[in-house]
Amino acid sequence: MFSGHSERQDEVGAPGMVIGVSVDGIPIWCEGMGYADLENRVPCCPETVMRIASISKPLTAAAVGRLWENGRLDLDAPVQKYVPEFPEKQFEGEDVTITPRMLLSHLSGIRHYEKDAKKVKEEKDKAKRLLKPPEKLTKEEKNAENKEKANNEDNSAKNKETKPSQRKKEFDQEEYYLKKSFDNVIQALDLFKDDPLIFKPGTTFLYSTHAYTLLSAVVERVAGQRFLDHMMKVFRELGMLNTVPDENDPIIYHRSRYYHFNKKGRVVNCPYVDNSYKWAGGGFLSTVGDLLLFGNAMLYSYQMAQVKDVTSLLPGFLKPETAKIMWAPVDKTEASWDKDGLYGMGWLVVEKQQDYGQCRSRRHYVSHTGGAVGASSVLLVLPSEPVEPRGKPTAPPKGVVVTIITNMQSVGLNSTALKIAQEFDKASRCVQAVEELCSPGAENAAAVGLGLSNRNVYLLPHTVLLMADSDTINGPDCCYRQKKARKTGTPDMAEELRAMFPRGCEILGISTPGVVCKSSPLTSL
Repeated sequence: MFSGHSERQDEVGAPGMVIGVSVDGIPIWCEGMGYADLENRVPCCPETVMRIASISKPLTAAAVGRLWENGRLDLDAPVQKYVPEFPEKQFEGEDVTITPRMLLSHLSGIRHYEKDAKKVKEEKDKAKRLLKPPEKLTKEEKNAENKEKANNEDNSAKNKETKPSQRKKEFDQEEYYLKKSFDNVIQALDLFKDDPLIFKPGTTFLYSTHAYTLLSAVVERVAGQRFLDHMMKVFRELGMLNTVPDENDPIIYHRSRYYHFNKKGRVVNCPYVDNSYKWAGGGFLSTVGDLLLFGNAMLYSYQMAQVKDVTSLLPGFLKPETAKIMWAPVDKTEASWDKDGLYGMGWLVVEKQQDYGQCRSRRHYVSHTGGAVGASSVLLVLPSEPVEPRGKPTAPPKGVVVTIITNMQSVGLNSTALKIAQEFDKASRCVQAVEELCSPGAENAAAVGLGLSNRNVYLLPHTVLLMADSDTINGPDCCYRQKKARKTGTPDMAEELRAMFPRGCEILGISTPGVVCKSSPLTSL
């Protein structure tokens, strides 16, 4: 009875996901939830390998950045300098130039999966109209608008009765389901190289996976080796040993299966697809551990620009100047997964901003999401805000990296990843405050999020921090108290702590994040 209920539940929800979080370069939380293989009841685990979809774009961008900073690639040269197989382009009768820089930031005008230029432009115009303030309309225009509104409401009501899969237009595009295998990236250009440009290069943002396929051809020619061979070399240097092309033939241990909703809203297996036409833009497999490594390598490179004395530090994978350029917003771009941001070079970039005192404050972060057949993903990097060091300056990376990969398509993950990053950032700042009060043994400690009843618990090497919530208070003697029981150190809590933490650990009560009770510890185990 229970088993049958569980299986039916699997068929109407997301099958599985893996989440990874690191703080200051240290992996803090890596956990699999649900199933990597529903039919065989194989659970997700930190080693589960899934499609990372468009997170492949930041990986490709890093390879491009390396070639550029080494003087081997000119970002502003016409792509035909490297890939003469790609034809010269015109837009509305005018000769135009496409450069690698435009490809990186989706300003090339090359189409995405939608081939119909008229449809693409209509969608763009519709989005712009929604952002404009309402204008005064004539009587005839009002009648036409009311009729259109009535039709839209009718369609909206119908849509509410339909299942999620029927509303996902993105995955109705035929090119998502290609089964043809392409021998190399030059051959993959045949899919789109003769199609007309949707927009004039350099004028309008149009997210395009095909543009990254052209970029991979540029990388291949500049590097002097097959694109996949070059990327595997990059992955080895980064330590990403579980990141590989999404090929069907190789035996890849811990590889997940992939799922989507059918028209009845049930979870079903995804069809076979061959992603060899888009290695650079969405064709790699990886694990959360590898993606955390990559996020921290980029964060390290970016923050090396802030380090005054680098004599004792190793160089970053990219030069600081390169990382700063890649994480800088590019004019005329946009990004669908966070309207506050602009696209940089292979990343969405949200800049720090606060317009008014005690009002909304926006933190600087970068991210990239991904959506593929049977997969959704996100990689988000939240750099720590620069502070004046009181003691010895700390080395990068400083900040929170979050990645989530799932084996279900059409799952929005960026806002979830951002919330997770913000929570761990708060905990990290709290730990930094406590380190000043703890013994020297607690230096360079990392916060580990753990669940304990209704309390937030963070573990340092020698200290446990209890974050008080609305149901708890701290007395003047720093004892952890419960409002109802008014007891100090209830037996059940002490028992929980003994089971969770090593002997000799001190328990500190904390009234609010960052405000530490400086007197005696709650209890010693």
